[in-house]
This record gives sequence, C-alpha cells and structure tokens, in this order.
Amino acid sequence: MPIAPTGRKHIITIAGMPASGKSTTARLLAEGLNYRHYSTGALFREIASSNQMDVLHANLDAEKNAAIDFQVDEHQKKLGETQTNFVIDGRLAWHFIPQSFKVYLGLDTAVGARRVLADMDEARRQREDVPKDPAEYAKLLDARLESESRRYRKLYGVDGHDPHNFDLFLDTSDRTPEQIKEVIITEYRNWMTTGTH
Repeated sequence: MPIAPTGRKHIITIAGMPASGKSTTARLLAEGLNYRHYSTGALFREIASSNQMDVLHANLDAEKNAAIDFQVDEHQKKLGETQTNFVIDGRLAWHFIPQSFKVYLGLDTAVGARRVLADMDEARRQREDVPKDPAEYAKLLDARLESESRRYRKLYGVDGHDPHNFDLFLDTSDRTPEQIKEVIITEYRNWMTTGTH
C-alpha cells in the first residue's frame, strides 16, 4: 500500500443523488480494494425505524430535532479518526472525514425514482409508504433532498451537492457499477500516490 500524501488517508467517501449507486459502488470498491464498507444511510434508516418513522418523515423531523443527525455524524467522525482502509457511503461523509478521497455520484431524480421502484420489494414499499408512480416518487425524493439540504446548511453551513466539495464528480446515468468502480479506483490511486486526480 503506497504512503499517502500528508493529510490524506486510505478512505473513500461516496455521496450523491438517490439511486445513483452509492451503496452498490461503495460495496464494489470495498471488495476491490479489500477495504471495510460502512453506510450512513443504513444507520439513519435503522435509527428512523427504531423511532417508528419512514425515511422522509425522519428527515423532516430532523429539521427540528438534530439528534438523529448528530448520532450519525459522530459515528462518521469517529471512523475517520480511528480507522483507515474503508469506504463509506453517506451524504456528508466527505465533510466529516475531510482527509478522505471524496466522490459524488450524480443522477437525475426522475431516473433515480424509476431505479428505486424497480428494485424495491412490496414489503419495503408499503413499510415506507412509497407511491408506485415514478413521477410521484420523484417528487418525494426531491422533498427529501430539499429537507436534507436545509438541515446541512443550517447545521454545518455546507452544500452536500456542490461539485467543488469533491475530488471526483461522476454522472452514473450511462455507466454500470463496475465501470464506476474502475474509474474511482484509478482516480483514487492517482490521488493517493501523486496528490492529484
């Protein structure tokens, strides 16, 4: 394993739009690099479920009560401070682990809605009260993103969708997860060895 330039760690943070492939890409990267994989989305859903809320309502509730956000955020900070050789997917992982290689996966919301619904089983759709119509679901995704953006600006003064916050910005519309993984690994290795990407 090459020695990282000063201030950089063997960590990749993956952010992006809903259904852009964050979790799939993170898992593939972790497997390809023999790294551990973490997901802040899974942690947020777990906390929301324990409070008997779906993800949208947990996001809206979090605008008034930052307890869930702080739990997830502290977990990410601790990982960045105490571990290395891992990939984490999460909207603000790049912010809480600044010494990471920061990747953003872009995707149109309408495309994302169709992808999510195509992969969602009926039990989850009913549990999270997700509409069957992609256009309606896209509206819910937009509402969720707006809610998250308001929270992040209020809590941390950051924009989680600004390309300038990332080392690599990829549109995933026409790329397979394997192609995305290969691009990221190449850019990550350049970043780790030369300090550029």
